[in-house]
Amino acid sequence: MHQFLEAAIIGVGLGAQYALLALGFTLIFGILGVVNFAHGGFYMLGGYVAYTCVAGLGLAYPLAVVVAMLATAALGWLFELFLIEPLIDDHLATLMLSLGLYLIISTLVLAIFGPISMEFAFPVTGAFRAGSIYLPRENLIVLAVCLAAIACLWLVLFRTDLGRALRALADDREVGMAQGLRPRLLFPLAFALATGLAGLTGALVTPILSLAPGVGEPVLATSFLTVILGGLGSLGGAALAAFIVGLVEAYTSVYFGGSIGALVLFVMVLLLLVFRPTGLLGRDVRGA
Repeated sequence: MHQFLEAAIIGVGLGAQYALLALGFTLIFGILGVVNFAHGGFYMLGGYVAYTCVAGLGLAYPLAVVVAMLATAALGWLFELFLIEPLIDDHLATLMLSLGLYLIISTLVLAIFGPISMEFAFPVTGAFRAGSIYLPRENLIVLAVCLAAIACLWLVLFRTDLGRALRALADDREVGMAQGLRPRLLFPLAFALATGLAGLTGALVTPILSLAPGVGEPVLATSFLTVILGGLGSLGGAALAAFIVGLVEAYTSVYFGGSIGALVLFVMVLLLLVFRPTGLLGRDVRGA
């Protein structure tokens, strides 16, 4: 039983990480209609910015995480404003632009840091014990921060004028513009919000897992499959699917081995596409 409970908590932790990534991915798609293949690159960049701040500049790790989040948000804002925005209605062009940005980020990381993994230790170590259950303290801290970030995102989207404006544009861009909303101002902010979440996740997770060139590729694949599972454009579906994926990955890793988790996820997505093509919750960027 203790193994079952440990796997459940680990799965929730993974789900919270995947939720941050999937929410950012689906936020960009739901509001801008852009499939951002650079999302994994922003995750990777967040890890490398945090590493540089800690190892190169001597900053405290919490401050390095904030810098990584702000840096990736700023890059996302610039990328949308100057490259995506002029081609916002050409979905193929924006897809290729995002893929090109990911290749640029990967190439720069490889050129600057080399092909080896960076040693990037999480500042908190040890395990938390509750009876016969042992959980790494760093995983619990990451879980707490991810849940707090998800709560903040929910507050921004559903309790602020900015969030209402973004959801109005996602619902009907022409009507929103007729009401005075300005996509050229709001779209870069939405993109920055999403890429900042990806950078935050990378800064939190890469010290625990690994930090190396190409680390964003499996993240992008998982995020994309999670968004499909939840329903393209559905924030609620993305969050729900992320926790399902996290639990599936945790339990399959514990009982069957790590490689089975990816297989189960692909089978889940295939079955869903057959029996419910719109995903778990369909498309509803206004929540649910």
